[in-house]
Formats: sequence, C-alpha cells, structure tokens
Amino acid sequence: MATSQRNKSSHSFQILNDLEVTVDITDNPLNLSPAILFQMAARINKKRSFLFVSKILGKHLPVNPHIALLGGASLGSLYYQKLGYQTPFGISDMVEAFQDSRRAKDLYELLKHSPLQLYDPTLFIGFAETATALGQSMFDVFRGPIQYLHTTRDFVKGVEPVISFEEEHSHATAHRCYPLDEDFFGGPESIVLVDDEITTGKTALNIIRALHRRRSHSNYVLASFLDWRSEADIDKFAQLERELGITITCLSLMKGKIHVTGSPGECETGELGPSVLGKGRVEHLFVGGYFEHISHKSVDSSGEENPMHYLKATGRFGVAGSYIPIMDEQIMKCGHYLQSKRKGKRTLCMGSGEFMYIPMRIAAAMGEGISYQSSTRSPIYPYTGEGYAIQNGFPFASHEDSTIPNFFYNIQTDEYDEIFVFVERVNNLAVLSSYLEAVQRTSIPNIHFVHFAKEA
Repeated sequence: MATSQRNKSSHSFQILNDLEVTVDITDNPLNLSPAILFQMAARINKKRSFLFVSKILGKHLPVNPHIALLGGASLGSLYYQKLGYQTPFGISDMVEAFQDSRRAKDLYELLKHSPLQLYDPTLFIGFAETATALGQSMFDVFRGPIQYLHTTRDFVKGVEPVISFEEEHSHATAHRCYPLDEDFFGGPESIVLVDDEITTGKTALNIIRALHRRRSHSNYVLASFLDWRSEADIDKFAQLERELGITITCLSLMKGKIHVTGSPGECETGELGPSVLGKGRVEHLFVGGYFEHISHKSVDSSGEENPMHYLKATGRFGVAGSYIPIMDEQIMKCGHYLQSKRKGKRTLCMGSGEFMYIPMRIAAAMGEGISYQSSTRSPIYPYTGEGYAIQNGFPFASHEDSTIPNFFYNIQTDEYDEIFVFVERVNNLAVLSSYLEAVQRTSIPNIHFVHFAKEA
C-alpha cells in the first residue's frame, strides 16, 4: 500500500460550553477526514477536559465489528510499509472500508486469509483498557515469530507483575504486565506499543523505561490512531533515544498539534440513562467450553478474590502468533453458537472493560446486523447537542470490582432488538446486578449475558 500525500489541514471543534479544541493536522498518510476517525466530547476529568471519541475503535461508540478490527489492521499496514514491504491492497481500499462495512469485512477477511509475514521476532503490546483490542487486532494480521501482551489494571493473586508503570492522565493510572514466561521480554529486538491515541507520549516513555530496565531492546515502535504530541513532547522521545541508545519510531493514522481553550464548566447535560427499567427477557449463556483458560485468580481493591480462570486467548498473560489459528477456531465455533441464539436482526454486542478483542471477533462471526462496543471506566459528559459524540450514558458498578464506576454510551431507544453482553470472569450472578440494571435501562427487549468463566 503506497503512502499518499500527507495533506495538512486545520479543524476547530466547539465541544461544550466554551471548551474548544483546534486540531492542526500535519501528517495524514491515508488522507482520512477527521469525521471518519473521531468525534469530540468533554471528559469528567480534572487532568484532561476533552476526549477524541473514536469512530473505528469499538469502545465508546457502536461500530460494525469488522471496521473496528480493520483499525488494528490499518496500523499493521503502516508498520509493514515502514519495514519496506507492500500490502495486498491500496490506500483507497482502506479508506472505503472505514466507510462501508461490507468492504471492511472483505478487506479484513483478505488479511486473515493472507496475513502479513514478519521475519524478525516482534512483540506487540496493547495498553489497557482502551487499546487491548486494538493491539491484538494489529498483532493478528501478522504471522511469523510474533507475540502479543496487553497491560492490565487487574491485581493477579500471588503473582508479581514482571513490569509495572504509570499513565498519569488516566483515571486508573497503574499498568501491570503478567506474562506467564518471565523471559517473555527477553527475545525480540523490536517491540511495538499500541494505543488509540498519543497526547503527550508519557505512557509510552514510561513503559519503554520499564522494559529497558528488564532487558535492553534496540527498536521500539509506537503505533496509534492519533498522535497529538507537542514539539516538547517529541523532544522527550529524542532525549530517551540518546539516553538509552535506542530507536523509537512513531506511526499513526493522523498526526498534528492540538490547542485547547476554555472548559466544559459545570455541566447539566444529557441523560445518564433513563430512570425506568425495561422489562427485557434475560438469558445467561455459558461458552467457556469453547476456549482454553489460564488458572490465575484476581483480587479486587477490597481484597475480594475472584477464583474464576482467565481466558488464554486474550493476551493478558502473553500469546504467541502460533496460537492465532487455534484462537480463530475457538472464536468461530463460539460465534456460530451465539448466532443460533439471536432473536432479532438489529443486535448489539458489548465487551466489558479490558475484555474487548475476543468479544469483537465473536461479534464479527455472528452474522449480519451486528454493532459492537464496550463498557469503559471513562466518565464522559453526555449531551444531546448536534455533532457531540456522547448523547447518553449508562453508569454501573463494575462486576469485577464494585468500587469502580463503569459506563457504556450511546444506546438510543428502539435501536436494537437484542444485546449480547460479554463478561470474562463472573464468580456469581449477583455481582452482575448493577450491570444488568444499566442494560435494562436501555429498554432493549432481549438481553443475553455471555459467560466465559471456568471455575477453579
């Protein structure tokens, strides 16, 4: 895929009250309109007042799952080009696919049948929680001596993280890495760090330092949809390169500078979910038998233990490229089973927190008429104004830790016939009460909770 001219442009977004963000785009390798990639919203966060809400990530906004999977593939294609190889499709194919779900499906299936070959050992790392699926969908279009791991907010009982680092601007700042093999970071010279957005790059610098303390690597790549680093931020990357004697390459679908004025103020905005519960039919489906598990347990912030096993295929504990065909078979079998349980033609599939990629892949295997999104820790102001990204929100207490507020967004009345909610590890159905109540407020008539747990 040859690189197109990198058009420069400027765009201003009046977000909420007097909060305004101006974006000066300096690099746009796919020549994408910002309207294809994101909308804007105001964050409920004193550290950062705004949010680029991705339209291709499958997190805060519902999207066709093939488009979300293609997001990671697009970063994979940029990386492949950077290595000097050609992809079996052109720029126009990728741009069309982001706007046409049928084209996205065709292009994604092309990559699955003809993956991109890497020859040097390469480790892909996705950042929790937002980029766990993005990182794995980038990893998934390659074959060769490759591995994938995503960072996690979880506390794994009885296991010390091999690497831990901080993300300063996030609501949950601690990242931990728990590869099963303690020498997991010992092999590859190239490490690809994957995030949906780079604002300052501090998170990437922090993990590079942590990785380098563990074992020195020569080449780091930072891949993201959006790169908004200032010149001062970019200089910090150059400083770290000189300090550690490494190379850091940054790849993105859109790069530029942002200028922020004003604030969202004290907002009395849209609904945090209707107050009336729907009366939808609730069904629990158990699909753990389709998958392999890892026998670690977690502990929440109050010390409560969850004894249910994790899925192996998520990459939370590391997964090799050789496991991709096995994972594909597990996903397809589970997807076909859940497709047989569908009761409507307009179906929403929802991942939960970090548990995004496996649900996204399953959603893509469940037939036509599927939208996909995920719950999140990010509190965002909902507002019903024209062009604003988040129209409504549904808060609930996390089923993984009841002290942590979670949310999902932008489900309109009468939009869906049914919803499949994917939960990786639920010890007992009682912990789902808050999540279920939030889902019932959507008034979706058929509710399916899909469980992947395997009891210890």
